[in-house]
Amino acid sequence: MDSTYLISGAIFVGISAAVWAVLSMFTEKDSRATERLQELRDGGRRPASEKGGMGNAVTAAAPALSKVLQPKTELEQNELKVRLANAGYGSPNASTLFLAIKTILLCVGLFFGGIVGVWQNGLTLTAAQALFLGGGLGFYLPEIFVRLKASGRKGRIFLSMPDALDLLVVCVEAGLGLDAAMRRVAEELSESAPDICSEFSTANMQLQMGRPRREVLHELGVRTGVDDVKALATILIQADRFGSSVAQALRVQSESMRTKRSQLAEEQAAKTAVKMIFPLVLFIFPGIFVVLVGPAAILMIRNLLTT
Repeated sequence: MDSTYLISGAIFVGISAAVWAVLSMFTEKDSRATERLQELRDGGRRPASEKGGMGNAVTAAAPALSKVLQPKTELEQNELKVRLANAGYGSPNASTLFLAIKTILLCVGLFFGGIVGVWQNGLTLTAAQALFLGGGLGFYLPEIFVRLKASGRKGRIFLSMPDALDLLVVCVEAGLGLDAAMRRVAEELSESAPDICSEFSTANMQLQMGRPRREVLHELGVRTGVDDVKALATILIQADRFGSSVAQALRVQSESMRTKRSQLAEEQAAKTAVKMIFPLVLFIFPGIFVVLVGPAAILMIRNLLTT
């Protein structure tokens, strides 16, 4: 079979997938009874009529679009929810919207990649490469975004955790319980440390709803994805189980995290000399070389010309 037919078929499949995705946004809709059951199951979910514009269309089409990429096992679903929670997306329908966005961007990447490839190179192998390159870029772009956002959020939580623990120790030693102390910390540090304060607020809300403290603290460590927060949750669970002093456990963990933060700062400072080599070689040394050697070179050229 000629390669031209293969390339044409690949482009046809990509464009057909994009058209199918657009049509599924308007054809595959849940019944009104199913929507009402979802609203009753998720109290924080707003009806579709209360959302407007593009967000309404994407949210309505998200279940249909995410079926193709939906994880098959419960373990894979939990891993996806944890990755999204680490990036700050902890809503119940976050995984569905994420998979729907991946599907949409995949189809958009295939569509524009095929158009650009055919427009620049015609029906050649390069056009097929552009087709699959656009599809792969659209498919993995949400993953890269989530990973970068999760990495930045973990770093912010790690840096703000010692200050939050210090205030938590002060509140506990002043006579407040752990629940009230977490609420107080979330109120006081909401502007300087919004990430850890939002996690404390979520954990406090779960405790007020009657969930066991052990499960709430464990989920706090899992949602943040920071090892030190997981260690803090383990320490608090053990202190609650054995009846030891919560304030002492918090103080020890605070000192440990503060020491680790100082060591990290010293490590970054020690790396500065190595990182400065490249800008020195590329930008500063050439200028110094011209300033120092330039006049001598000019004099040598003049002497050669006169002789």
